[in-house]
Amino acid sequence: MGTVYVTQEDAYIGKVDESLNIKADKKTVLDVPLIKVDGLVIMGRANISPAAISELISRKIPITYLNFNGKFLASLEPDMGKNIFVRNAQWKAAGESAQALHVTQGFVRGKLKNYRQSLLLAQRRYDLDLNSGITQLSHAIASLDQAKTINSIRGYEGAGSAAYFGCFNQLIRVDNFSFSTRNRRPPTDPVNSLLSLGYSLLRHDIQGALNMIGFDPYLGYLHTERYGRPSLALDLMEEFRPLIVDAVVLSTINRRMLAPKDFITEPVSGAVSLTKEGLHNFLRLYQEKKLSKFKHPVMQKQYTYQESFEIQGRFLAKYLMGEIEKYPPLVMK
Repeated sequence: MGTVYVTQEDAYIGKVDESLNIKADKKTVLDVPLIKVDGLVIMGRANISPAAISELISRKIPITYLNFNGKFLASLEPDMGKNIFVRNAQWKAAGESAQALHVTQGFVRGKLKNYRQSLLLAQRRYDLDLNSGITQLSHAIASLDQAKTINSIRGYEGAGSAAYFGCFNQLIRVDNFSFSTRNRRPPTDPVNSLLSLGYSLLRHDIQGALNMIGFDPYLGYLHTERYGRPSLALDLMEEFRPLIVDAVVLSTINRRMLAPKDFITEPVSGAVSLTKEGLHNFLRLYQEKKLSKFKHPVMQKQYTYQESFEIQGRFLAKYLMGEIEKYPPLVMK
């Protein structure tokens, strides 16, 4: 089952025996064994019983609250894993240490290489001219090895991301959607609305994996420290953004699984969000992608993307603890 998403405003989430039971209008809409649940995401104002909260937390299952735009509101997380050695190594590497520089290069290299691969595939598939963006990404990737500070790595990440999103509109192959620039807080067009929602869902999944391993998700390396921001989760997200969220957004649009009628605009803020039906469709597609299998380039075995969140987190832990020489980002070919 993976993550359970609750979107009904009047839903009630309870525990019945060994199952998570969700009701709306006094009727059961979902009854799933707790052993199959990896996370709970509540979008809107659903109610949850104390017994359900207690059981989820005791099983180390995180609860995340989002609004319907996908904006993160709050999370209720189990106690961090008991591996104090992981957290000790994580804190020792904080700042401008050689380890912090290495893992930051890895996160950004993974992201930019996956960006470049996405453009190369689209260029071949649709006979597009994306050479300028691909070249800029290649230059940014090549520059990473010469970076001496984390700030310089952030600069190459920004340049590479700008090159990628400068090509993003060409990756949209239907007439009724377009993309000009990345905007958020709030997103003001359908494409940015889907990207923001997808990244919020991905953050929930990555943060849950880091908690399970024993990391402190609020101490990162690429993303600076800020009150309430899970910087390490945002760090590890980078290599997964194009592989999961961007891929789902483009596939959903290009296969016409969502249409402009599936979006609504808030009149005051201009925030764009999905209708209830559109949201259900997108959550289903995200879940399907997350549970799809691929051959992990390092492990050389078939894993789901959800399993790979933990795999990459454990690679990070092994590197910081000195058990492996390098952190290998997830790069798809």
